[in-house]
Amino acid sequence: MAYRTVNPYNNEVVKEYPFATDDQLQDALATGHDLYETMKKQPIADRAKILHNVAAKLREHEDELARACTIDMGKLIGESRGEVELVAIIADWFADHGEEILKPEKIDTIATGEAEIQHHATGVIMMVEPWNFPYYQIMRVFAPNFIVGNPMILKHAANTPTSAQMFADVVAEAGASKGSLTNLFLSYDQVTEAIDDPRVQGGALTGSERGGTSVAGAAGKALKKNTMELGGMDPFVVLGDANMDDVADIAWRARIYNTGQVCTSSKRFIVMDNVYDQFVDVLKDKFSQLKPGDPLDPNTTLAPMNTKKAKEKLQGQLDDAIAHGAKVVYGNEPIDLPGQFFKPTILTDISKDNPAYKTELFGPIACVYKVHSEEEAIEVANDNPYGLGGIVFAGDADHGAEVASQIETGMVFVNNFMSTLPELPFGGVKLSGYGREMSHIGEFAFVNEQLIVKADKPNLKNPAGGLVAFGPDDQ
Repeated sequence: MAYRTVNPYNNEVVKEYPFATDDQLQDALATGHDLYETMKKQPIADRAKILHNVAAKLREHEDELARACTIDMGKLIGESRGEVELVAIIADWFADHGEEILKPEKIDTIATGEAEIQHHATGVIMMVEPWNFPYYQIMRVFAPNFIVGNPMILKHAANTPTSAQMFADVVAEAGASKGSLTNLFLSYDQVTEAIDDPRVQGGALTGSERGGTSVAGAAGKALKKNTMELGGMDPFVVLGDANMDDVADIAWRARIYNTGQVCTSSKRFIVMDNVYDQFVDVLKDKFSQLKPGDPLDPNTTLAPMNTKKAKEKLQGQLDDAIAHGAKVVYGNEPIDLPGQFFKPTILTDISKDNPAYKTELFGPIACVYKVHSEEEAIEVANDNPYGLGGIVFAGDADHGAEVASQIETGMVFVNNFMSTLPELPFGGVKLSGYGREMSHIGEFAFVNEQLIVKADKPNLKNPAGGLVAFGPDDQ
């Protein structure tokens, strides 16, 4: 693993970065721990002001940040600009609401006295983030933990080092204390070392199952809290009475956004039989209109995949699916450009024994399933090892929500595309991971939920739940 930016549009090696030394890691741990001790005594409002500054600086540097993101991993420049604005929105939201979320919670109790839960910082958090959203993935962890008072060490993906360092530089420019977010180009062994260090109190990972197993294993061994945001095979369910104009407008977008390299991308289109043929025809038409080219060009509508390795892996999975009987109704043809382009492809006739049935295809491949009832649609939606997001289109939104509630995922959107905002918790179940990021739930991910019960004096006439010895005269 080498940290370097390789432009996936033209395969040009733009910049390489040296690995962090062990001394640099130790310095980061020491700086972060010292900052934690300082943050414990700092008014939350002070950090809120800095978060607003972070948002302002992100918007100020939008052009440079968006360009770096596109060159790092290839997404369309418009999508990169949208990502920068999204992370600014997240920073502003936690700046506005973070302190209120952390207010003590009163508890009604039969114990003597008044009880409340206080929320305190715990210490340094080790965060491991992926390449597909170089800024958003950081901000999902950074904003809530910064407002709480937890310093962070960042190990970003090897192919997005420029974006990682630029984000850290923006945080510093906004006035955050040294150690608030330290970007280090770490090895996997160094990540394990950091998690094992007593100054680190938690680990947050977004990425693959392999990466999740490694980080969660290290955290478990060290008895550290952790959150896992992993893969997904999100269903896009089309019921028989759905508005097909809306479906046609959203389906292709839900699969092609970020060249399909999104954990919450709609990857399995589960369509009722009465609208199945129409759906396939529309999807073919939309895919055929996509224009591959330079992702920095606003006229390009199909970006390259992020790396040569990713493209080759996806092609191998597609070949395997075809070998096991899947039918290609569109795509699976080369694109005559030098970069890592992959022609959007539609697969049908995927049997349960086909590897593609339960494998995440992380790229522009749409798997379409014909079903004959709502019950079958729900069964197919749940018949996979993941449970992250999903979409349901129905003629009636309330009925769509009833169907959505039976799908085993962390998030479902009815009659709309999936969206992510700071007030909405993000996360899944099954092999998609555990824990939630963003919202009030994400802000509590790495806090000490401390119980305080106060009374003027003990009351031995109220023995309820008492963990103290009582004598005969106390009865």
